[in-house]
Amino acid sequence: MAIQIKTLDQLKSMRQANLLVRSTLELVRANIKAGITTSALDAIAEANIKRGGGISNFKGYHGYPAVICVSVNDEIVHGIPGDRMLMPGDIVSVDCGAIIDGWHGDAAFTVIVDPINSEHAKMLEVCEESLWHGITAGVMGAKISDIGHAIEKYINSQGEYGILREYGGHGIGNAMHMEPHILNFGKAGHGPTIEAGMVFAIEPMITLGSEKTRVLEDNWTVVTQDKSYGAHFENSYCIAPDGKPFVLSVEDGGKAQLARFGIEVSPLLS
Repeated sequence: MAIQIKTLDQLKSMRQANLLVRSTLELVRANIKAGITTSALDAIAEANIKRGGGISNFKGYHGYPAVICVSVNDEIVHGIPGDRMLMPGDIVSVDCGAIIDGWHGDAAFTVIVDPINSEHAKMLEVCEESLWHGITAGVMGAKISDIGHAIEKYINSQGEYGILREYGGHGIGNAMHMEPHILNFGKAGHGPTIEAGMVFAIEPMITLGSEKTRVLEDNWTVVTQDKSYGAHFENSYCIAPDGKPFVLSVEDGGKAQLARFGIEVSPLLS
């Protein structure tokens, strides 16, 4: 398994791509409300990526027709924006990517349209926090499977949630999906050793019920078989040349979140 190693300059380009993804996601988040259509959210994202000097890495990817994925309720990932109107209480997951100077960014979040159901809110908190546990485990010298092990361990400590088996994180660089495939579960201590210059997109996906899914007739939208609702969070992070992590798709590089675990982020990309 060959994992692409990036130089500091290449990581800086990836930082710019991921900051554009972040600004796009935050703009979309600000417009999520009852009554808006998912295609309107896609138009907002497309305009922001263009304004930021980037191009979408989603649109046209294996024929995908939109700039973002918008997955609602029992749709977990890869929902195609359309005329669906968001309703009060909907759980909305948004996944976005962009390219700047040939280098890719990728991130996602989930939010609830008011009013907020406490059970749903807890699921979102668990999913997002598991992402940080995964990044924390994926430091210099760790094994790739340590990431999924940490994600699964945290999720299981918080209650009964389904962890999607068929989908996971991935390497990212001058292509959106690269080696390695990163499971959100499994035993620690397996796979390649994490080295400086590697970049990974970590993306836990969980449900309130079973982990079993199916793909709709559009050949993209992934839904739960038991109709249970789910959540999806994603960030792209790197191991900088100094051996320290840096979260490319977060404004502060992950400094505040990783400090909770006693981990210092690299100053090289700040």
